[in-house]
Amino acid sequence: MPQFANPGVGTFTAWDYVIFALLFVISSGIGVFFAIKERKNATSRAFLVGGRQMICGPVALSLTASFMSAVTVLGAPSEVYRYGASFILFCLAFSFVIILTAELFLPVFYRSGITSTYEYLELRFNRVVRVAATMIYILQTILYTGVVVYAPALALNQVTGFNLWGSVFATGIVCTFYCTLGGLKAVVWTDAFQMVVMVLGFLTVLIQGTIKLGGSSNTWKIAKNGQRLNIFDFSVDPLRRHTFWTLTVGGTFTWLGIYGVNQSIIQRCISCKSERHAKMALYLNLLGLWVILVCAVFSGLVMYAFYVNCDPWTAGFISASDQLMPYFVMEILGHLPGLPGLFVACAFSGTLSTVAASINALATVTYEDFVKQCFPNVSDKRSTWISKGLCIVFGVACTSMAVAASSMGGIIQAALSIHGMCGGPMLGLFSLGILFPCANWIGAIGGLAVGVTLSFWPAIGGFIYPASVSKTLPLHLSTNSCLPLNISDLLSTQSPTLTPQWRDRPILADSLYSLSYLYYSALGCLGSLIAGLLISFISGSKDTAIVRPTLIRPVSNLFCFWSDKFRKMCGSGIQHGQKNSAEANKENTVSDNDLIMKISTRKELNDVYNQDSRKIPSIYIPEQCTHINFGLVKETYF
Repeated sequence: MPQFANPGVGTFTAWDYVIFALLFVISSGIGVFFAIKERKNATSRAFLVGGRQMICGPVALSLTASFMSAVTVLGAPSEVYRYGASFILFCLAFSFVIILTAELFLPVFYRSGITSTYEYLELRFNRVVRVAATMIYILQTILYTGVVVYAPALALNQVTGFNLWGSVFATGIVCTFYCTLGGLKAVVWTDAFQMVVMVLGFLTVLIQGTIKLGGSSNTWKIAKNGQRLNIFDFSVDPLRRHTFWTLTVGGTFTWLGIYGVNQSIIQRCISCKSERHAKMALYLNLLGLWVILVCAVFSGLVMYAFYVNCDPWTAGFISASDQLMPYFVMEILGHLPGLPGLFVACAFSGTLSTVAASINALATVTYEDFVKQCFPNVSDKRSTWISKGLCIVFGVACTSMAVAASSMGGIIQAALSIHGMCGGPMLGLFSLGILFPCANWIGAIGGLAVGVTLSFWPAIGGFIYPASVSKTLPLHLSTNSCLPLNISDLLSTQSPTLTPQWRDRPILADSLYSLSYLYYSALGCLGSLIAGLLISFISGSKDTAIVRPTLIRPVSNLFCFWSDKFRKMCGSGIQHGQKNSAEANKENTVSDNDLIMKISTRKELNDVYNQDSRKIPSIYIPEQCTHINFGLVKETYF
């Protein structure tokens, strides 16, 4: 392999450290502010879901920042640099995900009055299903969060000289600090601030990089000549890493497992003061996702144009592709004091927002699904302290997981796919409960087990037996203009070191184990859904008459052209025949009464009404029922 002279890049200056430190100071300050402001409203409800009084603007920014972590800031540009701009097709996937979340999943969760997403599973099935799903979520989130903290710290350390463990522990301590002090409101407003920092960091890189290349037209021309603009590959081969179908279909399943049913996202949505605000937050968040994705894709194209004749990865100047972005930043911004610090703040803003969202969500599900069930009569003051204590516990756990991630080696890449592996079966489980009233708890547990098996099997197999080179080979990368250490090296170039291939590969290595990682979620979701339905029918379908109307959106009711007979056959639990007025009123009364038993206790209902004397928007009840609101419920029943 030829040896090239590394031109070297700059390191952090005092101004860079100042800019970076300001990010942590401001984030901590937001936590202190909300701790002081909300000290008189010390309840677990206010701490964990912001008293359900959040508005759509900051929640939208928080939703975007929550999963646009440093993995996105560093990994997405590198992906575009090596494989081309087809990554932009995630815009379509994001659109489908937000529409489905806002119109299908959110109404069910919001109108159910839940705090923990997994509380829904107990209401719909039973406690066994709830506990199983909660345990999977806790393990998934701790593992993913640890990797999110460690991976960018490692990449930045090896390129910028930024202290590895200093950044890891600083991230964990600051996130735990402002989550513990300020609760969800601190997390949401800090995420909003960090989202702004992320965009500023990207814009700084884009502007300076474009100037260095002599304008955007030149950048576009180089990217086109390097085949980086060949976006549409309509191959239906599921083993291909990125095609139109893997990015749109597989990407939709993967991100729907996050946005549709993940506690971190749903918790922010149900913290809004009305369902309308929650939906607006989701649709505004879609704009934020598009902005971040476009910035990441264009950063990758600018980076490719800059290194078109001397790829630092192939030349060996960096040891991993994730280090491309920070290496590029230090090269073009290293002479400008403070700007490298702004980009590092951009990368760590993504990390802070993800870690904070995870800590707050973990504290919420643990309190609601375990503590509250064991100690139902705990006082408001004590519940708040318990919630804060859980934030500290999970903050330590996530930071410790980052330490453990340092010894995982190649497992880090597998851990970054954890959302697809766990999110798919979870998506299938929730879809089973919401869309099919006939599904029972046995089908739910069985379907979840099948879904987890189907998603983990190819993922673990793919890690042990990597896909063949032809499926993962990046586009052409050149070192023609790199300065060689030896004259004889001038005539030869070497491709980046590729994943080694095993000699003794099992039969499934070139089929199931080579499946695109974006299909893990789809496989788990469909497996969980189909197996859940089959097991439910075999074990005896649930009596749909006892399923509360707010907990379902029957698939047989989603399409108006389906006949009444077919709807009944699907077990929608809804009588579509005409009834006289007396029967209809009687049925509505029963449904409403059953509904308010779920909404809350009399005391909680009165508390909510007294906090907001306006007519709270009506609560959804299926077609055959009336719409009611809190004002009428209070007047009628209390």
